[in-house]
Amino acid sequence: MRRLFTATALLALAALSACAMTDSNVIVAEGVRRETPVDPPVTETVRGLTAFGHALFAGTAAPGANAVLSPLSIGYAFGMARAGATGDTAAQLDRVFGFPARGPHTALNALTRRIVTTDGPPPRTEPGTERDAQAEPEPPVVAIANGLFAQEGLSVRPEFLRTLAAQYGTGVRPVDFARDAAQVIDAWVERETAGRITKVFDRLDPRTRLVLANAVYLKAEWETPFTDPPERGAAFTRADGTTVRTDLMHRSGAIPYATGDGWQAVELRYAKGELAMWIMIPQAGGAPAGLLTPEVLAQVATGLKEHQVRISIPRWDFSTSLGLGEPLGALGLTATGYSGIADDASLGQAIHRATVTVDEWGTEAAAVTGLAFTVAAPPEPQVEVRADRPFAFAIVHRPTLTPLFIGQVADPTAKG
Repeated sequence: MRRLFTATALLALAALSACAMTDSNVIVAEGVRRETPVDPPVTETVRGLTAFGHALFAGTAAPGANAVLSPLSIGYAFGMARAGATGDTAAQLDRVFGFPARGPHTALNALTRRIVTTDGPPPRTEPGTERDAQAEPEPPVVAIANGLFAQEGLSVRPEFLRTLAAQYGTGVRPVDFARDAAQVIDAWVERETAGRITKVFDRLDPRTRLVLANAVYLKAEWETPFTDPPERGAAFTRADGTTVRTDLMHRSGAIPYATGDGWQAVELRYAKGELAMWIMIPQAGGAPAGLLTPEVLAQVATGLKEHQVRISIPRWDFSTSLGLGEPLGALGLTATGYSGIADDASLGQAIHRATVTVDEWGTEAAAVTGLAFTVAAPPEPQVEVRADRPFAFAIVHRPTLTPLFIGQVADPTAKG
């Protein structure tokens, strides 16, 4: 089935491709296949995202509160936005996110190809599923999805659509923001996060005409699960010195371990893949956020060596919801011009949600980042004039306003 998006957009794309409908009513540029990047700047892009992630975390995570963020999800959302950013906005995005001079698009494309394990939405996890300690662990599931939702009739620039198709593997989903766009976006997010996240925006600005969204989902089982009997009611000391009681999972054996100035770390590997979790513990009174700096993470990466370790950690299960506007402004992203997406497009809202569950068997986590753009109202529609009933006319000399002829038409088919 073929469908017009807007005459302007399609005419602009005509030299390149036709416009075709694909899964979920997505319009993509036919003939623009997802590229296989050549020499993408992955190292530089990852370095920038690592530094950005720490800066955002340090600026938003309260010392006494749980927090989880996905720098990768936020990076994908603003990477797509970077394809339509102009002037100061583009320069600020590059500074805040550490995007390379040639843009993050090929690097994010390459990361998708390297990290993702499934082509479609991830399968849902059935709650309360019993596990057999002797069963073989399942392979990890990592899914990354990108989406563009635009008001029906809005003209999105073909260059922007081309970048989304070639580097992010997505097109545009026409929606009606005056009717059900929020529900459509939320349904997409719920599907792409296996039901872990069901909503992006609590409320969309009524002027919203376009939303960019990214969803990241991960489910991975430990290479070695925590099958030792847990320690019940162990004391966990909070940042303010008070204690709570919780169960601690235990594991002993040869585990990659590193230590540095005021911290120690272990690497817990996930089965059948390249994923691992680093647990980094500061000395008493130290701040965990300080261990997420690029410098400490680099020390952990190079310092891990296998030791006989007995590790005790709690289970955890929590979510974070964060408005990105204020913290990104504090980091230097204040410009909102994205006319490379559509005429007069301006970033109005930016939301990030993330959730993580860790237990004896492994980890399930999901994140979504939503960017909502307003677009200046189009010109008022032309007034329609239909002379389909009796009307008057006058032929005048404009400089003097002399009426040369005047009359009326009562029946244009009558003669004489």
